[in-house]
Amino acid sequence: MVEVSPTAPVRAMELITILNRCHRFRGFVYQHAHFSADKKSIEVAVRPRKGSAAVCSRCHLPAPGYDQLAERRFEFIPLWGFLVFLLYTMRRVDCRRCGVVAVEEVPWGDGKRTVTKAYMLFLARWARRMSWKETAEAFRTSWDKVFDAVEPILRKSRWLLLRRSENLGAD
Repeated sequence: MVEVSPTAPVRAMELITILNRCHRFRGFVYQHAHFSADKKSIEVAVRPRKGSAAVCSRCHLPAPGYDQLAERRFEFIPLWGFLVFLLYTMRRVDCRRCGVVAVEEVPWGDGKRTVTKAYMLFLARWARRMSWKETAEAFRTSWDKVFDAVEPILRKSRWLLLRRSENLGAD
Protein backbone atom coordinates (compact mmCIF):
# COMPACT_ATOMS: atom_id res chain seq x y z
CA MET A 1 0.00 0.00 0.00
CA VAL A 2 1.35 3.40 -0.98
CA GLU A 3 0.79 6.30 1.35
CA VAL A 4 0.68 9.84 0.05
CA SER A 5 1.54 12.55 2.52
CA PRO A 6 -0.88 15.49 2.58
CA THR A 7 1.97 17.89 1.81
CA ALA A 8 3.36 15.92 -1.16
CA PRO A 9 2.23 17.27 -4.53
CA VAL A 10 0.06 14.79 -6.37
CA ARG A 11 -0.27 15.25 -10.10
CA ALA A 12 -3.48 13.92 -11.57
CA MET A 13 -3.19 12.08 -14.86
CA GLU A 14 -4.81 14.10 -17.57
CA LEU A 15 -7.15 12.77 -20.24
CA ILE A 16 -4.85 14.10 -22.97
CA THR A 17 -2.01 11.95 -21.55
CA ILE A 18 -4.24 8.88 -21.61
CA LEU A 19 -5.33 9.56 -25.20
CA ASN A 20 -1.73 10.08 -26.30
CA ARG A 21 -0.72 6.76 -24.75
CA CYS A 22 -3.52 4.65 -26.18
CA HIS A 23 -4.78 6.40 -29.31
CA ARG A 24 -2.29 8.71 -30.99
CA PHE A 25 -2.88 10.08 -34.50
CA ARG A 26 0.12 10.83 -36.67
CA GLY A 27 0.14 14.47 -37.78
CA PHE A 28 -2.43 15.57 -35.18
CA VAL A 29 -2.31 16.81 -31.59
CA TYR A 30 -4.89 16.62 -28.80
CA GLN A 31 -5.08 20.27 -27.81
CA HIS A 32 -7.26 20.28 -24.68
CA ALA A 33 -10.22 18.46 -23.12
CA HIS A 34 -13.16 19.95 -21.26
CA PHE A 35 -16.70 19.13 -20.22
CA SER A 36 -19.48 20.29 -22.52
CA ALA A 37 -21.77 23.09 -21.37
CA ASP A 38 -24.35 20.55 -20.12
CA LYS A 39 -21.62 18.53 -18.30
CA LYS A 40 -22.86 15.30 -19.96
CA SER A 41 -19.96 14.82 -22.35
CA ILE A 42 -16.25 15.43 -22.73
CA GLU A 43 -15.04 17.41 -25.73
CA VAL A 44 -11.46 16.96 -26.90
CA ALA A 45 -10.11 19.57 -29.31
CA VAL A 46 -7.80 18.19 -31.99
CA ARG A 47 -5.56 20.26 -34.24
CA PRO A 48 -3.08 19.43 -37.00
CA ARG A 49 0.53 19.17 -35.86
CA LYS A 50 2.56 22.19 -37.00
CA GLY A 51 4.10 21.54 -40.38
CA SER A 52 1.95 18.50 -41.17
CA ALA A 53 0.31 18.50 -44.59
CA ALA A 54 -3.33 17.65 -45.08
CA VAL A 55 -4.06 14.43 -47.00
CA CYS A 56 -6.39 14.37 -50.00
CA SER A 57 -9.39 12.12 -49.34
CA ARG A 58 -9.42 10.97 -52.98
CA CYS A 59 -5.81 10.02 -53.78
CA HIS A 60 -4.66 9.67 -50.12
CA LEU A 61 -1.52 11.77 -50.72
CA PRO A 62 -0.44 15.04 -49.08
CA ALA A 63 -1.78 18.18 -50.77
CA PRO A 64 -1.56 21.92 -50.09
CA GLY A 65 -4.27 23.52 -47.99
CA TYR A 66 -7.08 25.54 -49.51
CA ASP A 67 -9.25 26.68 -46.59
CA GLN A 68 -11.09 25.37 -43.51
CA LEU A 69 -14.64 24.19 -42.92
CA ALA A 70 -16.73 24.53 -39.77
CA GLU A 71 -15.73 22.49 -36.73
CA ARG A 72 -17.03 18.89 -36.73
CA ARG A 73 -17.81 16.60 -33.81
CA PHE A 74 -16.72 12.97 -34.04
CA GLU A 75 -18.08 10.48 -31.50
CA PHE A 76 -15.28 8.67 -29.70
CA ILE A 77 -15.26 5.76 -27.23
CA PRO A 78 -17.18 6.74 -24.05
CA LEU A 79 -15.12 7.19 -20.91
CA TRP A 80 -16.36 6.66 -17.34
CA GLY A 81 -19.98 7.00 -18.48
CA PHE A 82 -19.36 10.24 -20.36
CA LEU A 83 -19.83 10.57 -24.10
CA VAL A 84 -16.57 11.71 -25.70
CA PHE A 85 -16.35 13.87 -28.81
CA LEU A 86 -13.31 14.83 -30.85
CA LEU A 87 -13.69 18.39 -32.13
CA TYR A 88 -11.82 19.17 -35.32
CA THR A 89 -11.91 21.91 -37.96
CA MET A 90 -11.59 20.05 -41.24
CA ARG A 91 -9.23 21.48 -43.85
CA ARG A 92 -9.89 21.47 -47.57
CA VAL A 93 -7.03 20.69 -49.91
CA ASP A 94 -6.29 21.84 -53.43
CA CYS A 95 -5.13 18.53 -54.87
CA ARG A 96 -3.28 19.03 -58.14
CA ARG A 97 -3.10 15.27 -58.80
CA CYS A 98 -6.88 14.86 -58.61
CA GLY A 99 -7.60 18.32 -59.99
CA VAL A 100 -10.19 19.06 -57.29
CA VAL A 101 -10.64 20.86 -54.00
CA ALA A 102 -11.53 18.12 -51.51
CA VAL A 103 -11.97 17.73 -47.77
CA GLU A 104 -8.92 16.23 -46.08
CA GLU A 105 -8.77 12.63 -44.95
CA VAL A 106 -8.41 12.21 -41.18
CA PRO A 107 -7.12 8.98 -39.61
CA TRP A 108 -9.95 8.68 -37.09
CA GLY A 109 -12.78 9.30 -39.57
CA ASP A 110 -14.43 7.39 -42.36
CA GLY A 111 -15.86 9.65 -45.03
CA LYS A 112 -18.79 11.70 -43.83
CA ARG A 113 -19.50 9.55 -40.77
CA THR A 114 -19.61 11.33 -37.43
CA VAL A 115 -18.43 8.24 -35.53
CA THR A 116 -14.70 7.54 -35.23
CA LYS A 117 -13.24 4.29 -36.55
CA ALA A 118 -12.21 3.37 -33.00
CA TYR A 119 -15.76 3.83 -31.71
CA MET A 120 -17.16 1.81 -34.62
CA LEU A 121 -14.85 -1.07 -33.77
CA PHE A 122 -15.72 -0.72 -30.07
CA LEU A 123 -19.47 -0.89 -30.85
CA ALA A 124 -19.02 -3.79 -33.27
CA ARG A 125 -17.15 -5.82 -30.63
CA TRP A 126 -19.85 -5.22 -28.05
CA ALA A 127 -22.56 -6.02 -30.63
CA ARG A 128 -21.08 -9.54 -30.83
CA ARG A 129 -21.85 -10.05 -27.12
CA MET A 130 -25.18 -8.24 -26.82
CA SER A 131 -28.04 -7.45 -29.15
CA TRP A 132 -27.62 -4.34 -31.25
CA LYS A 133 -30.42 -2.66 -29.30
CA GLU A 134 -28.76 -3.47 -25.96
CA THR A 135 -25.43 -2.20 -27.28
CA ALA A 136 -27.03 1.08 -28.35
CA GLU A 137 -28.72 1.52 -24.97
CA ALA A 138 -25.59 0.61 -22.98
CA PHE A 139 -23.47 3.23 -24.73
CA ARG A 140 -26.20 5.87 -25.18
CA THR A 141 -26.14 5.82 -28.95
CA SER A 142 -28.60 4.85 -31.64
CA TRP A 143 -29.31 1.45 -33.18
CA ASP A 144 -28.40 3.01 -36.56
CA LYS A 145 -24.89 3.81 -35.33
CA VAL A 146 -24.43 0.27 -34.08
CA PHE A 147 -25.61 -1.02 -37.47
CA ASP A 148 -23.21 1.37 -39.26
CA ALA A 149 -20.39 0.00 -37.07
CA VAL A 150 -21.21 -3.66 -37.69
CA GLU A 151 -22.18 -3.48 -41.37
CA PRO A 152 -18.66 -2.92 -42.85
CA ILE A 153 -17.33 -5.84 -40.80
CA LEU A 154 -20.15 -8.10 -42.00
CA ARG A 155 -19.59 -6.98 -45.59
CA LYS A 156 -15.87 -7.73 -45.33
CA SER A 157 -16.43 -11.13 -43.68
CA ARG A 158 -18.91 -12.08 -46.44
CA TRP A 159 -16.34 -11.07 -49.05
CA LEU A 160 -13.67 -13.16 -47.29
CA LEU A 161 -16.00 -16.17 -47.13
CA LEU A 162 -16.82 -15.86 -50.83
CA ARG A 163 -13.16 -15.53 -51.70
CA ARG A 164 -12.24 -18.54 -49.56
CA SER A 165 -14.91 -20.66 -51.25
CA GLU A 166 -13.62 -19.59 -54.69
CA ASN A 167 -10.09 -20.62 -53.70
CA LEU A 168 -11.37 -24.01 -52.59
CA GLY A 169 -13.16 -24.53 -55.89
CA ALA A 170 -16.56 -24.86 -54.21
CA ASP A 171 -19.68 -23.97 -56.18
